[in-house]
Amino acid sequence: MGAVLETLPLTILAASLAITFLGGFVKGTVGFALPLIMISGLSAILPPQIALAALLLPALLTNMWQALRQGLGPALGSLQAHWPFVLIGLGVMVASAQVVLAVPQWAFFAIIGIPVAIYSALQLIGVPIRVPAHRRGLATVLFGTLAGVLGGFSAVFGPPTVAYLVSLDTEKQETVRLQGLMFFLGNLILFGAHLRSGVLNADTIPFSVLMLLPAFAGLWLGFKLQDRLDRSQFLRATLFVLLIAGLNLVRRAFFV
Repeated sequence: MGAVLETLPLTILAASLAITFLGGFVKGTVGFALPLIMISGLSAILPPQIALAALLLPALLTNMWQALRQGLGPALGSLQAHWPFVLIGLGVMVASAQVVLAVPQWAFFAIIGIPVAIYSALQLIGVPIRVPAHRRGLATVLFGTLAGVLGGFSAVFGPPTVAYLVSLDTEKQETVRLQGLMFFLGNLILFGAHLRSGVLNADTIPFSVLMLLPAFAGLWLGFKLQDRLDRSQFLRATLFVLLIAGLNLVRRAFFV
C-alpha cells in the first residue's frame, strides 16, 4: 500500500472519498467538472501534488466510460465530426504545458474564466449566444485554443469545450460523448506526463486507484439523472455548472 494511504488520517480520507463522489456525480449529470471539483476540494485538505495524483486515474477512466457509453461507433462518429477542435485543443495543450512555469497562471485563469462566467450567465438569463454556420471554423480555433491553454496549465479542459458545444447547439448525447473523448485523450497525455514527472509514483498511485470507487459510483448515479433530463433541463444544468467553473477560475486568478 502506498505511503499516502498509510499516513492519511481517516477524516481526510473520508473527505477525499466524498469530494470525489460529488465530482463523479456532477460529471455524470452534465459531462464535466470532475477535475474542477476534485482539485478545488482536495487541494484544501491535501498537498497539491497528492491532490493532482488522486485526480489522474479517476479523470482518465471516467472519461473513457463517458466517451464509450453508447459504443465505439458513436464515439468515432463524434470524433470524426469534431476532429479539428480536438486536434487544436490537444496540440495547444502540449505546447502550453512546456511554458507553464514562464507565464503567470493567474492571467490565463482570468482570460478564460471571465468570458466563460459572462457567457454562461448570459445564457442562463435568456440571452442565447450561438455560432452561425459560416463562423464555425473561427469558433473551433478560438475555443480549441482556450481549451488547450487551460488544459496545459491546470489539467482542466471543461469550460471552453462545453462553451463551444453549447454555442453550436449540439445535441445532448453528442455533447456528453465529445466531452468524454476530448477529456480522455487529454488525460491520457497528462497521465503519461505525470508518470514521468513523478507525481504518479508508488506512494500516490494506490490513493488514485482508491478514488476510482467513489468516482465510478458518482458517475453511475449522475448518468441516471442525466437520462431523466430533457434537453432544456440538461442545458440549464450544464450552464449552471459552467458558471460555477468560470467563477472558480476567476477566484483562482485573483483571490488565491
